[in-house]
Formats: sequence, C-alpha cells, structure tokens
Amino acid sequence: MQKNPAKQKVIDAASSLFFQKGFQATTVRDIAEKAAVNVSSISYYFNSKQGLLEYAVTNYYEEYLKTIEEQLELLDTFTPLEILHELTLTIIQYKQMNHQLTCFIQRELSFDSVFVREMAVTYLAKENHYIQKAFNGALESHVKHDMKEYLFLQYKGMLITPYILHNDWKDQIIGEYSHQIFVKKYVLTIQKWIDFIVENEGETIGKQGNRYQSAKI
Repeated sequence: MQKNPAKQKVIDAASSLFFQKGFQATTVRDIAEKAAVNVSSISYYFNSKQGLLEYAVTNYYEEYLKTIEEQLELLDTFTPLEILHELTLTIIQYKQMNHQLTCFIQRELSFDSVFVREMAVTYLAKENHYIQKAFNGALESHVKHDMKEYLFLQYKGMLITPYILHNDWKDQIIGEYSHQIFVKKYVLTIQKWIDFIVENEGETIGKQGNRYQSAKI
C-alpha cells in the first residue's frame, strides 16, 4: 500500500515531538507547525491527537510484525542459529529506522495504562512468540530449560536497551550513517553473546551445577 505523503509528514512530526516532549506536553498545533500542515488536516486524517497516537503505534507494530514474518519466511532453510542472528539484525534495523517512535513507545510501555494493555494483547504477545521461538530453536540442545528462560530475558533486554537508555547514545547517533554504524556494531555484540551461549554455556552451566550439588553434599 502506497503511503500518503502528507499523512506521513504528520506522523513523522508527531513521532519527533512525542519523543522530545512526551505525549501530554505535545499539542496538535505543535504537530501541525512541525509538519507544516493545517490543524484541520490532523483532524481530517486522525480525528484527534489520541487518534494520531493510536494510528502511529498501530502502523508501527503492524509494519514491524510484517517485517519479522517476511524475514522468517525467507530464512526457512537456514539453521536455527542463523535464523536467530538474522532476526536480531532485522529487529534492530527496524527499531533504529524508527528510532524516535521506538523510544517513545518503549517509554510508554513502562506505564500501566489502557494503551499498554491493548498493545500487550494485540502486538507484544505476537512479537514475543516469534522471538522466543527463534531463541529457543537456536539454544534447544545447548542450554537447560530452566536457564533458557533467564537467558531469553537477557536477550529481550538487549533488543530494547538502546531505546530505553537512548540518552546514553544521543551523542553517538547523529545522521543516517551513524545509525547504520550503530546497527552493525550493536547487532554484532548481540550475535557474539548468542554464539558464546551456544558454544560454551551448556558446558559452563553443567560445571556450575555440579559444583553447586557438591557444595550441598
């Protein structure tokens, strides 16, 4: 589906302002001025600021999940470890390409609200299903089940940390090229962590478990 350029301008402007000022502090007039459109255009496209928020977040997640699904189809013949590596790249690329909206959404998800509950039921559960399936597939024969759950939490944390602690990165990411460099280096860091788990964690956990059992005896 071809995007409406005027509508997209409004979404981009709103994403930037929500990121900088927060949803409550941003007015419809602020968005209209930044997007260089009439206030009436926002009412026409989205009815209200809340409608604009819901549209932007819904569109973000639908495109995000579609990107993941299409990538998983392309990776059908890859090994489980390769699938997880490529999925990691796909996720970080998408989040970084939509950096400001990603940071805003991640911030909103830290609050308990109707908005968050709707996102959890509609989109976050589906995202979690795809990511956990790929993660478990890659670690299936390498790590015990009880440890896998904790490692999965660490993996998910790495996927969202740059967008929760975005102030720590703001001086490093200026311009399109720096975004590309960040994706390349950060994804490589996660992939190396995964490789370490796959290559060493099973043996390490086994040894630690044996030491723990010996200490109990």
